[in-house]
Amino acid sequence: MNDQTAIQLLERMVGIRSHSTEERPIAEFLVASMLDNGFDQSFIDDAGNAVGIIEPSSSNTQNPRPSTLVLLGHMDTVPGDVPVRIEDGKLYGRGAVDAKGPLASFICAAARVKQSGGPHPRIVVVGCVEEEAPSSKGAHFAATAYRGDFCIVGEPSGWDGITLGYKGYLRAVVRLEQGSSHTAHPIPTVSDRACRMWLAIAEGAAKYNTGRDKIFDQLMPVLTRITSGSDGRLDWAELRLGIRLPIELPPDACEAWLREIVGDEQVTVAGGIPAWSGPRTTPLHRALSRAIRERGGNPVFKVKTGTADLNIVAPAWGCPALAYGPGDASLDHTPDEHIILDEYLKGIAVLEGTLTTLS
Repeated sequence: MNDQTAIQLLERMVGIRSHSTEERPIAEFLVASMLDNGFDQSFIDDAGNAVGIIEPSSSNTQNPRPSTLVLLGHMDTVPGDVPVRIEDGKLYGRGAVDAKGPLASFICAAARVKQSGGPHPRIVVVGCVEEEAPSSKGAHFAATAYRGDFCIVGEPSGWDGITLGYKGYLRAVVRLEQGSSHTAHPIPTVSDRACRMWLAIAEGAAKYNTGRDKIFDQLMPVLTRITSGSDGRLDWAELRLGIRLPIELPPDACEAWLREIVGDEQVTVAGGIPAWSGPRTTPLHRALSRAIRERGGNPVFKVKTGTADLNIVAPAWGCPALAYGPGDASLDHTPDEHIILDEYLKGIAVLEGTLTTLS
């Protein structure tokens, strides 16, 4: 697993189209690749996740319960094809950053540690399905099947960045209805009422955020779609909302907040995950920080306004957990998505050092 092989692995992964719910081809490819690179086991689990396991090194066999490190990434991407190519030291393609780059770095680092013959913990690599979908099917299954003593979730943080936590979210639909009427009458249309409703939600969030200067602590509603229609008897409009949540406002509390604002209008919740953030002083964080410094970097700790599988597995396992991976997160889901290959290789080296330290 030299640098060229690592680049070839990522290039092939990015070249396999794997939108959410369509991950089977890349799962089969990863299972074969992990077996080819020395993993002791590799298989597709009941959720469709690609799983690879490396048993602890011989130097750890005297420990009656060797520690387990779960490296949990995701295989799926959002739609939008980006032509796969390497230019000026950058690999372009959908998923190069979010999050096939981090997942490939997990596989490469684990394979290198195994092939080196040096000390390492038990390593479980999981490539999850449907992270980009509301279901988070792969992570929910993994949370019950692969409990770790340590967990690194594969999301782009930059090769010298460490993500401590992510905001939660609530997805909801607010529906307004009223009897049809002629637009010449001095009655607000249902679309007008829907627009006013959105402004009330935004105003309510601004009020909630008063005195909360950090974005991570703020309530962040986004209007993702507004639609309307009529059957000639009933006019209707729908607001589709994505609301990013701070730690102190879990999804059920946010739903109550939303219902208080919209009053008697219909609210349908389409899913929600609480925010999560952990400490930066665990053995895992220290090992990763040390590995970054040893390769000339200065660790940068971050919290993110998005949501990741970290929000699901970290509270379920109660172990030291963080998110890490090479790549610039500002390129997620963009038509210019690419990863700098030098950063990708540095990320692999950092993970290799971390695995060795955690032995």
